[in-house]
Parts: sequence; structure tokens; C-alpha cells
Amino acid sequence: MKMNRLGRTDILVSEICLGTMTWGSQNTHEEAYQQMDYALDHGVNFFDTAELYPTTPLSAETYADTERLMGDWFEKSGKRDQVVLATKVAGPGRPYIREGKPITGAVVRQALDASLTRLKTDYVDLYQIHWPNRGHFHFRGAWNYNPYKQDKTRASADIAEILDALGDCVKAGKLRAVGLSNETTWGTQKYLTLAEAKGLPRVATIQNEYNLLYRHYDLDLAELSHHEDVGLLAYSPLAGGILSGKYLDGKKPAGSRGSINGDIGGRLVPHQEAATRAYVELAAKHEIDPSAMALAFCLTRPFMASVIIGATTMEQLKTNIDAAELTLSDEVMQEIAKIHRLYPMPI
Repeated sequence: MKMNRLGRTDILVSEICLGTMTWGSQNTHEEAYQQMDYALDHGVNFFDTAELYPTTPLSAETYADTERLMGDWFEKSGKRDQVVLATKVAGPGRPYIREGKPITGAVVRQALDASLTRLKTDYVDLYQIHWPNRGHFHFRGAWNYNPYKQDKTRASADIAEILDALGDCVKAGKLRAVGLSNETTWGTQKYLTLAEAKGLPRVATIQNEYNLLYRHYDLDLAELSHHEDVGLLAYSPLAGGILSGKYLDGKKPAGSRGSINGDIGGRLVPHQEAATRAYVELAAKHEIDPSAMALAFCLTRPFMASVIIGATTMEQLKTNIDAAELTLSDEVMQEIAKIHRLYPMPI
């Protein structure tokens, strides 16, 4: 398992990261424990969670259950020191999380302390802003994105206040590095500029969606990653499982994410079918598992710090982790490029 550095920190993480958003809903405690043990035994030292999780479905009743589950595992297993642990503070909009209010410095401190309690640890290695107060274009928001409604003064002030609080948390020893999620190039650069000017923690990572069906990060964010050493933590590298091919021809297997929340965050739409079929057929032509091919492609990207996998079965988990050992041929990469040219943004 290849190890990558998070930004300009001294934190080394596996190029495969274990995602946790199904634990406590689609996965039981015992299944989650089995996944964590297996991942560690196979070179995965990086686990990502959030106070928001589990997500399938999101609810006030299950809020923060994934962190509680992980805290129980850390306590019982004694393996906290073997894990690079990442979690996130939720942004505004959900009434059952701090009445849906925006992130402030006080919220950062409060939410981090609550996460530490649930996770039964004294610190997290990477603390991430799950989404910005001002809104963003992720999760299919690109089709009607309008940044001109944003308050310029408020947007900058929010980032400054959040960064100050993160700096206090680093000084207190409660976190080692900071990251963003569902962010834009401007937002990320604003954090970097303020950090440099004020001697505050530097953003190490951005956790944004990236997969064969959604490659926005290849553009200006890739340039930012190159010049500023900010790595991508790719979520939904299988587009919510779509790239496995299991949803082709209208299928929705029992227990799958598509059977639970319908369109998988707006991804399971008719427009993706042709692109997905092309990638699945390409994988079959070269006798590669389509999920493994999709993950292996993500691992070829120079800006990739780690690819966040999610699995509801051990079979899926093993396939996902084994993708780290798969090298795609030049022919496969060229054919992927041709398909992308035909279907540049199918979701």
C-alpha cells in the first residue's frame, strides 16, 4: 500500500482511505468492526468519518452514531494509535444539527469537543469543514450555481473566524491538520492566503467528489493542488456504486444505496447510463472488475492524496482495497480518455 503525505504536514496516509458513512445504518457495529480490522491488516491506516454520519439515510435519530461506533471500537481494540483519523464539522442547513446555523469559531470548538468525546480520543489527525457557509456547487449544484448571491464581506469573515478557531484547536493539541470539503478554488485559496498572513494552520486537503463520471477536479483545483501542495481526498470514487454497473438497465439491488435513497444524491439519472455502460464494457473487455478499474483510475491522478472507499459488504471492501495493486495499461487509460471526451459530465 502506497503512503502519501497530507499537504505539507508530516502525516502519512495510505492511498486508500476507509470511509464510514454507512456504519450504524446499512452496516451494524460488528460489520464496521470487521471492516476496520481488515483494513488495518491490509495496509489502510486512514479512516474518514463525520459528525453527520451515517448518511443512508440521514436522520436526527442516527446523527453522530458513526463516531460513537468508532469510539467504541477504539476503546475495545486499543488501536487508536494505528489510525490516522479524520472527521468533519457539519455546515449549516440541517435543523437537528445546531438548529441549522452556520459554522462559527464557537461551533468549531463545540463540535470538535463533541466529536472527541464520541470518538473516545484526545485528538483527531485531520479536522475538516464539511461544507462552507456560503454554499457550493457540489452534489449536482453545478447546474444552477450562482456565486453572485454571496455576501463578499461575510464569506471572507466566516473563513477568517473558522481558521482562527482551528488554530486554537491545533495549539490545544486537539487536532493535527486541517482540511476542507465540498470547497471551491476561491474558498481554498482564501484559507491558504489567510493562514500564511496570520501564521495559522495551512489547509492540507480538500475532500471533494471525484470519479469517472464527475471529474471537475481535473481543472483549476488540480492547478491549486500542484502549486499549493493541497491533496484531494476523493469521495464517491464509484459514484455511489454506479460505476460497479449494478444499477444498469434500471436495476436497484435490495439493500443497495440506490434502493434506500433513490437517485443516490442526484447521480442515478438517465444521462449517466451510456457513460457507465461504456466504462463497464471497457473493464469487461480487459477482464478487470469495473469497481477496481474506477478506483485504480483515481489513484493515477497526480493530485490524489487518498481515495475514500465505502463498502457495505466484505466482498466489496476487499475489491476496493485490492484496487491499490491494480496498474491500468496505457491502452485502458487511452480508452478511458476517449469515453470521457464523449461523456464529460454525465452526472
